[in-house]
Amino acid sequence: MPDEAMVHSHAELQQPLRDQRALVTGATSGIGHGIAVALARAGATVVLNHRGHHDQSAAIIAEIEQSGGRAIALTADVSKEDEVERMFADAVQQLGSLDILVNNAGLQRDAPFHEMTLKQWRTVIDINLTGQFLCARAAVREFLRRGPDRRSKALGKIICISSVHEVIPWAGHVNYAASKGGVMLMMKSLAQEVASKRIRVNSISPGAIKTPINRSAWETPEAEQKLLKLIPYGRVGVVEDVARAAVWLASDESDYVTGASLFVDGGMALYPGFEDNG
Repeated sequence: MPDEAMVHSHAELQQPLRDQRALVTGATSGIGHGIAVALARAGATVVLNHRGHHDQSAAIIAEIEQSGGRAIALTADVSKEDEVERMFADAVQQLGSLDILVNNAGLQRDAPFHEMTLKQWRTVIDINLTGQFLCARAAVREFLRRGPDRRSKALGKIICISSVHEVIPWAGHVNYAASKGGVMLMMKSLAQEVASKRIRVNSISPGAIKTPINRSAWETPEAEQKLLKLIPYGRVGVVEDVARAAVWLASDESDYVTGASLFVDGGMALYPGFEDNG
């Protein structure tokens, strides 16, 4: 008969997030969808946050359940404090607590700077930055309330979905780049503050990823070739690239990692214009 410890170890390798509970904001499309499915396959029970996309959340729950996983959906606008607080309270009531937060909800409202409206600026900052603050604050409070747990070496894990544009300027998208630069230093400052409490806080900074929201940038061969000029590794990323990174950062495999921005970008942040000496 196989050794019980070996069987348990194999199960941990197959499902490194077994019995953990994760909340993914903006989970009904693109990167959020991919991360939610990957966390569930890794053994986590997943809370899918959305803003009224009930059909999409129901389809993702069915997808997760067909693979033997478990998920629930909760509605909240992450830029609204009362809705975030209610969502976390509902998640804790249904699941007992949370172990993982993936701060993924984000959007763009692009315009040339001299034409950008205050509404466009505030909408992006409110969702992309303030939303991450409100959710991270609620998560830290819950981790501290719950206390140590056998499910993970860390008291809790927070993964902020940022962008290569936390370091790469992006003309025509000033509000978006400002929000992601803010996410980067919020993440690092929070990681510094809560590390002694055994809470790990990291970011994933995707580059060009094939999602429905940016289909025009990669759908045609011409568009993809133009995009590839910015990617030294020679391919456009897919959602699974980001999802696998999220599973690793949420697991005990990365237990000594905190305050890090993990760039999943094929080298986009390596200033590819200089590869021929500029």
